[in-house]
This record gives sequence, structure tokens and C-alpha cells, in this order.
Amino acid sequence: MIYEHKQKWKLMIIVLFATIILFSFIFFQSWFDPILGLFMIFILFIIFSFSSLTVSLYSENIIIRFTCKLLKKEFSLWDVDSVKSVKNKWYFGWWIRWWFWPKYMWIYNVSGFDAVELTMKNGKIYRIWTDEPKKLEWEILKLINKK
Repeated sequence: MIYEHKQKWKLMIIVLFATIILFSFIFFQSWFDPILGLFMIFILFIIFSFSSLTVSLYSENIIIRFTCKLLKKEFSLWDVDSVKSVKNKWYFGWWIRWWFWPKYMWIYNVSGFDAVELTMKNGKIYRIWTDEPKKLEWEILKLINKK
């Protein structure tokens, strides 16, 4: 592994605990309804799953994964045409998004607006959130230029 960086969304931890408290109150008021309990556990799992994003660079690929490690995406460095640091707009949102304007792209974001944009040779665009955009861009460029 050449580079790895894990970013946490600190606000999400607060949201997670607040949701647990709210759900506990609702669950006790509903006389322990099992369907409601399962739904609440599912919502808590979703919130927890998107509380951090890890970007890992290897000699041949880039892997990004969210907290639960079930949600991950792998990019081959052979397929990357260009890379650059960008700022996401506030309305692009967080988590995994498909965005269509001003260009079609996939956004992987946990918090903040800094990202690295990967343009693939097939024309697809991916934006990966990071709190170290210049460093990640530099590391990817070094690997691409070695190829």
C-alpha cells in the first residue's frame, strides 16, 4: 500500500447518538414493536455505514470504502485519464450520489466540499471526498506517471 487515509464525519457520530436516544424513546413508547425495532436498527446501520470514508492507493488501483466495508469502489489506475483537486457544491450532497449537472458523475462523500476528481478513459467521472485533496492528487499523479 502506497497511501491510505481515513476521514471521519464527526457530526455523524453526534447524529448517530441522538438517533439512538430518539429511537429508544419511540421504541419504549410503542410497547417494543419488533417491526419498528428492526426498522430502527436498519436506519442506525445506514447512518453508521456512512460515518467514515477510507481511500487506499496501491500500485495498480485505488480503493475507497465506507465504514462497514460492504460499500466500496475500486478503480484501476490503468483506466484513469486525469486527476484534479476540486470543490464540490453544497447541493451535491453527501454519501454516494449520481450527479447529472453540469456533468454526469458519481460522488463519494462523507463530509465537506474538497474532493479529487478522477476522469476515466471511458469518460466516466468520479469525485472522491478527502480532507487532503492536494496530497491525494499528488499521490495518484505519481502512480499514473509511473505507468
